[in-house]
Amino acid sequence: MSDEPPVIVLGAQRSGTTALASVLDIAFEKVGGIFTVNGKLPYILHRWVTAADLRARHLRVDEMIWALRRKAPFGLHSERWLATTETVLRDAAVAVSAGEVADPVQLRRDVLAGAYAGATRFGDKYNEYLLELDVLAESLPDAHWVLLIRNPEAVARSTLRWAGDRPWRPPDRGAALAKWVAWHEPWLAHPRTTDQRLCTVVEYGQLCAGGGLSRLGSRLDVDLAPYRELLTESPAPTDAALPTRVRDTWTRLLGQAGL
Repeated sequence: MSDEPPVIVLGAQRSGTTALASVLDIAFEKVGGIFTVNGKLPYILHRWVTAADLRARHLRVDEMIWALRRKAPFGLHSERWLATTETVLRDAAVAVSAGEVADPVQLRRDVLAGAYAGATRFGDKYNEYLLELDVLAESLPDAHWVLLIRNPEAVARSTLRWAGDRPWRPPDRGAALAKWVAWHEPWLAHPRTTDQRLCTVVEYGQLCAGGGLSRLGSRLDVDLAPYRELLTESPAPTDAALPTRVRDTWTRLLGQAGL
């Protein structure tokens, strides 16, 4: 493993995180790394690797493997990564059943290290990491968090247009904007997110324009400039006023992004 910290991309849904993750997937591959797009392994480990599971000597890796493959990650190394991760999880289940593991946090760290073994550097994108920052910091204590933010009105409109089976989709603009605030409040409240050595906030329009992409590449020490054409952004909506709470949250996030 490289000494480079893992990179975790997070952000509210419809904020451009998948597009950014696709760029990082290519950029990491060029230097021998792996970036998974919606790998969500920490998210699953946080729910299925607990002290109670270890006391019972029963690690439910069948549930974890099913969850990983139900909506499989994508990217250049996704299939190989899934196969490696399944092997690592099965080995962990054997160790747990033998009573050889007592610390759930250390086990999560070990599984993550094994899943990305051989990569010069690694990272993952999953939106819901934004909702579990404390345990994310436990599992990957040296990770660099990248929060991608997008105009909340643009996010709300995109969310309401989102097709497919998404039972958690808000029913209207007000609910979509309120959900956007709720997803960013944990970030603004977390003490780690004010440390620029550990976190970078990027506004999606700036990312697509190139300046934000260059800044992020510099922070992560990886060349992202060749992949700017993979990012596109529509102009931010200007025909609707944001509620006060939404506007205040957006202003604080823009400040963290240096805007």
